[in-house]
Amino acid sequence: MSFDLISWLKCQVGAYGLDIPLVDLSGMGAGDGREWLVTNGLGSFASGSITGANTRRYHGLFVAALEPPVRRTVMLSRIDEIADGLELGTNFWTSGAVSPEGFKRMVDFTIYPVPTWNFELAGGHLLKQVAMLPGKQEVTVGYTWLGEKPLTLSLKMLVNYRDYHSQTKGAPDWQFQQDVGTDRVRIRAYGSASELTVAFSRGIYKMQPEWYWNYYWPREHERGLDYREDNFHAGRLEVSLEPGASLTITAGLDPSTPVRSIDDVVRAVAAHHRELLKAAGPPVSEDVKRLVIGADSFIVERRSTASDSIIAGYHWFADWGRDSMISLVGLALYSGRPQIAAGILRTFGHYLSEGMLPNNFPDSGMTPHYNTADATLWWAWALHEYHLATGDASLVVEQIPLLESVVAWHLKGTRYHLHVDPADGLISGGEPGVQLTWMDAKVGDYVVTPRTGKAVEINALWFNFLKVLEKLVATAGGDATKYGELAAKVRKGFQAFWNAEAGCLFDVIREDGTTDASIRPNQLLAVSLPFELVSAEQGRSILGVVERELLTPAGLRSLAPGDPAYHGRYGDGKPVANQYDRDITYHQGTVWPWLLGPWVDARVKLHGHGAENLSFIREKLAHIKWHVMGEAGQGSVSEIFDGDAPHAPCGCIAQAWSVAELIRVLTKYKL
Repeated sequence: MSFDLISWLKCQVGAYGLDIPLVDLSGMGAGDGREWLVTNGLGSFASGSITGANTRRYHGLFVAALEPPVRRTVMLSRIDEIADGLELGTNFWTSGAVSPEGFKRMVDFTIYPVPTWNFELAGGHLLKQVAMLPGKQEVTVGYTWLGEKPLTLSLKMLVNYRDYHSQTKGAPDWQFQQDVGTDRVRIRAYGSASELTVAFSRGIYKMQPEWYWNYYWPREHERGLDYREDNFHAGRLEVSLEPGASLTITAGLDPSTPVRSIDDVVRAVAAHHRELLKAAGPPVSEDVKRLVIGADSFIVERRSTASDSIIAGYHWFADWGRDSMISLVGLALYSGRPQIAAGILRTFGHYLSEGMLPNNFPDSGMTPHYNTADATLWWAWALHEYHLATGDASLVVEQIPLLESVVAWHLKGTRYHLHVDPADGLISGGEPGVQLTWMDAKVGDYVVTPRTGKAVEINALWFNFLKVLEKLVATAGGDATKYGELAAKVRKGFQAFWNAEAGCLFDVIREDGTTDASIRPNQLLAVSLPFELVSAEQGRSILGVVERELLTPAGLRSLAPGDPAYHGRYGDGKPVANQYDRDITYHQGTVWPWLLGPWVDARVKLHGHGAENLSFIREKLAHIKWHVMGEAGQGSVSEIFDGDAPHAPCGCIAQAWSVAELIRVLTKYKL
């Protein structure tokens, strides 16, 4: 029977506000690398490959943040479907087998408004949808049968209970406790474990407790990590679906979870997306619309601080200070949610210690880590952007004393020997074995990119911190003279970074006075930030070097290809790249899409807003905008890409600052 999924979805949700694209499934194999993700604003998520297989330890239908947004725990691993005797699931096994191969019956897939699969069966189409509602600790899975006669559906419930960084090795004597009711089953891994409730709108649940052994995670194998696990088969839900009928399953932490209609849940998600798009204002393009919707997955509530925060990336990051300060401008301000930006600024300001913002809040416990030199300095940039966007003087007045304490602490010296050199006003510091800048890869005690001393972007940020503080203090009616004088000293001292021979900036001036002439993107911040540190002539030369050596269609390389330390493939392209292989290449050539933000800022500053320049920028951004619906995390932007063509996506499938900086510059410059 002929069937148009797009038309069906439009009927399901009504006016959506976004074009609904279908993913190209031609040539799709079992190992397809494209993945989907839905979140609930509390740190919980559901994710998997578009084939239906769990290919990572982080995949699962319900990965619950038990202490939002952390303590993420895989509770419902997957549901394997059998429709009229045909298996629709896809699983990898350590034996090398792929069984079943239900992906072969997929004819359509889209992530809008929720991940939706269309399976073509004899006599009709079975639609599967997965959704999460904001603020609800649950996932909804719906099945709709559009066929000519009734369909018998048998759903196998595979549960687990493990930290999402780990793996489960089952044991015959470990049997999950189950309490079966008429429309739900309550499942507990053991006495002190959080309980999972699986509610269903129709059907009969039958317990069939047994372990399924030796699932295989190909993505973890490629990362050189443990790649097998066991899941507990709790039971089956047996359902007969009449033509046009739906089944809804809701799995979550609330034992009284109501049995909702899948149509109602999907409509609620679509309404939430419309509100996001409305808040963001008139769209620049469909690309920006998709990014705005994708941005919502990173905004989470941190229960321990009773505030909003930003997840740095999916699947394995929590909320980080540096990432939050860089990301909140695009994710919140340019997405029309300034109240979220204000809350994040206040929260991190509350945890200011010895002139430093936390680098991260760990997954357990509430003692933040302060091992970052730049998160604090990005704070001023974020506050400046907030003030420009909102005119909210009250938050500025509230945070000025905190910013002033940052200067005071850096003048006298703070953690990790970070201090202002009285000779030139530049920030210097660091300790052996500690990496404080964003180029933070470390293998054991080995720091891959040692940048102890005066790092170029730290001092570009320091100058901007002082200029922003000078401006904000003056705006509030205070005396900003000392900050202006210190900034002038930094400007003069910063000329020591000029590498006349290369026509760009040194990356680091070491404590012994020697210099690191590696061509890296860090120098671009001296041009791109609101208060530039170099002359227009120097800026054009820096930009020319960066574009010639570092600019790719996916972002900026972290190191020039001609450098002896350059690695063109993340993990050196090894089929199995362990932690050492990955970290040794993390900042040695890999491409970072978030750096497109500073690049666009610098290019517009130096070449203007003319049609020719903007056209050049659009051309360079074409690949990364396509990636949003292309290669890895659907509807988002990856963390990194290979330095060498074809610049394959790597790392996290969805990274906050990658999405945020694209939203910011695409909107700001109407690209």
